[in-house]
Amino acid sequence: MGKNQTNSDSPLLAHAGVDLHLDLAETGIRAGLVTALREAITTGRLSPGTRLPASRALAADLGIARSSVTECYAELIAEGWLIARQGSGTRVAARTVPLTLTPSPPHPEPRRRPAATLIPGAANFAEFPRSAWLAAARRALTAAPHTAFGYGDPLGQPVLRRALADYLGRVRGVRADPARIVITAGFYDGLDIMARALRARGARSVATEAYGLGLYRRRLAEAGLTLPTLAVDESGARIRDLAALDTPAAVLLTPAHQFPTGVVLSPERRGAALAWARDTDAVILEDDYDGEFRYDRRPVGALQGLDPERVVYFGTASKSLAPALRVSWMVVPEHLLAAVQGAKGALDNVSALEQLTLAEFITSGALDRHVRMRRQSYRRRRDQLVDAVLRTSPDLRVSGVAAGLQAVIELPSGTEGRVLHAARERGVMVSALSEFRQVEAAADTRVREGLVVNFSAVSDAVWESALTELCQILP
Repeated sequence: MGKNQTNSDSPLLAHAGVDLHLDLAETGIRAGLVTALREAITTGRLSPGTRLPASRALAADLGIARSSVTECYAELIAEGWLIARQGSGTRVAARTVPLTLTPSPPHPEPRRRPAATLIPGAANFAEFPRSAWLAAARRALTAAPHTAFGYGDPLGQPVLRRALADYLGRVRGVRADPARIVITAGFYDGLDIMARALRARGARSVATEAYGLGLYRRRLAEAGLTLPTLAVDESGARIRDLAALDTPAAVLLTPAHQFPTGVVLSPERRGAALAWARDTDAVILEDDYDGEFRYDRRPVGALQGLDPERVVYFGTASKSLAPALRVSWMVVPEHLLAAVQGAKGALDNVSALEQLTLAEFITSGALDRHVRMRRQSYRRRRDQLVDAVLRTSPDLRVSGVAAGLQAVIELPSGTEGRVLHAARERGVMVSALSEFRQVEAAADTRVREGLVVNFSAVSDAVWESALTELCQILP
């Protein structure tokens, strides 16, 4: 019998009264024997308590050096597979249990993927400007000082904060000192920081709009804040309702383009909100999530520009570029800055490399060019939606101003659920307006129904077919 071979006609462990065939590897005698014995124990072919041959006998059977068997046994004893006692030889350890192989469950039938996903928050990620972003990254990394690769300023990379101060002032009318800009990992992260900062200053409640994203309200509630609600009508949040509340420390608003109804906070209510903040020593949390995208006129300037000491401005790259960047920002009033710094902590939690790249992307003009192209595309999409609804269902209307990435098709009372189900049956995923109604505010006498359609989320070809399917199920 060859040195590295087994004799299939003679069981290897016959000397111990055990018939067991072992396959050794063609190379590595000791390692092969270790693996073969371990596999026999694991699968239960060698049961607990089984006595193995003496090292001399097994070496003779295999035609290998006794030292190889001795070393193999020693290794398996050390690992717990075998035990050795004086006078009883080497045995399989009692604690070893056979490996029970359970068959994998059958793969479930794949669920039918929707033909088009038009729910808010999604985007046509194919439109991300990869080439321009990569070029900006190369330039930014080439020019970055060595210190940029450290832990960095907890408030964010200074170069990005300077770029944002210029960009926000030019595009959104924000009055921003770079020292008061705080970089965050998305709006949710920024809201979390602000909620903790307000609580640290003794805040007990923050008012919110009756329509909005529930996860933001939950985050505020998790911080220990109560959440009185303002009704929303054609002129935006009903600011006069603040007077009836128990003096909230802040109010969260989407004044440029209310989410998801699409209305704009009227000039009178903008002034009333600022007056309320001054009179009650409160602040306005301005979520300017898609402020660059206005199609029928120049975008309404940020509320923060009217009173930087009474408004915390929130902006994000999620809508203009992509959520995957995880880069957002706050412009914080001076009197809140220390509390925000304390809530954010000692480390910057946003990638310095992404911040450097975004700074270069802004200062080079690439962001302006990208937003202009997206603005043209989204304006065309929204016009197509309005025209298609008017043609197929003249009694319906697309509400809100011509702006943003989504619009609401208003529906007759009692039809929302049926229309939503019919759309999804056709493979078109949209959201019901009721999904964003936070509470039934007593002052909100009109409960609206509708479909929230994200017209920015898919390619042109998919958009056209989805729009056709959608219009066919409208009442």
